[in-house]
Amino acid sequence: MIHTPDPDKLSLNTATVRRQWDLRQIIEGCARHEIRGISPWRDQVAALGLEEAARLCRLHNLAVTGYCRGGMFPAATPAGRQKALEDNFRAVEEALTLGAACLVLVVGGLPDGSKDLAGARQQVRDGLAALLDYARPRGMPLAIEPLHPMYAADRACVNSLTQANDLCDELGDHGLGIAVDLYHTWWDPAFHHEIARAGRQRLLAFHICDWLTPTRDMLEDRGMMGDGVIDIRGFRQAVEAQGYSGYHEVEIFSRLTWWERDPDEVLRTCKARHLQHG
Repeated sequence: MIHTPDPDKLSLNTATVRRQWDLRQIIEGCARHEIRGISPWRDQVAALGLEEAARLCRLHNLAVTGYCRGGMFPAATPAGRQKALEDNFRAVEEALTLGAACLVLVVGGLPDGSKDLAGARQQVRDGLAALLDYARPRGMPLAIEPLHPMYAADRACVNSLTQANDLCDELGDHGLGIAVDLYHTWWDPAFHHEIARAGRQRLLAFHICDWLTPTRDMLEDRGMMGDGVIDIRGFRQAVEAQGYSGYHEVEIFSRLTWWERDPDEVLRTCKARHLQHG
């Protein structure tokens, strides 16, 4: 087994320096630092322009390793659910224009005023089925991203790899898989069982950062690789042992630390820590 990660497999999720740079600067920064993959967010793409974002990624020979994000299916009314679904259709078309490897889905939590978690999960299942009907014939893979249970109420009521695999079992593997984000899944005692269950076909994306202790902000205090408690290298080797051969995408929300640093320093650190701890 190869212990050191392939440096050419490093990808930058654009959230990592979103406070310092716009998307044009991020693309140019990746090219300058020889980071070969990028995963942009929809608001950043909209600000730059979809066609221009696609052109710049092609110009700099950047692999678009994922597109953030679709999902957010649950809503309090049928009209709200239809609006969310139509927005997901647009996300699929944007991902196709960018040449993204997959559309990452953060599925959504409880509708406003609701305490019906089972109902929210049913809405996710139904919305995902409808989106698959749209995405499959267009050839855009959908990657369910389970989020840590602390986000179940407001961001994602799919909180484990088991739940994600269950949805894939029910809805079919073709065009559907999982984005494994270690920040959200490292704690899961079923991690190794579930990535084996997923296998190569379902493992569509792999996101890395670190879990800090203490965590000062539940959303915006992720750690740089090596600064926390996650065995990133061990988990990466386990995923690759299942046949995953894609990119290792650094995604760091860090209002208190990395969003305050010089972005060139952040990218240099991402490259160094990827080799040291990835």
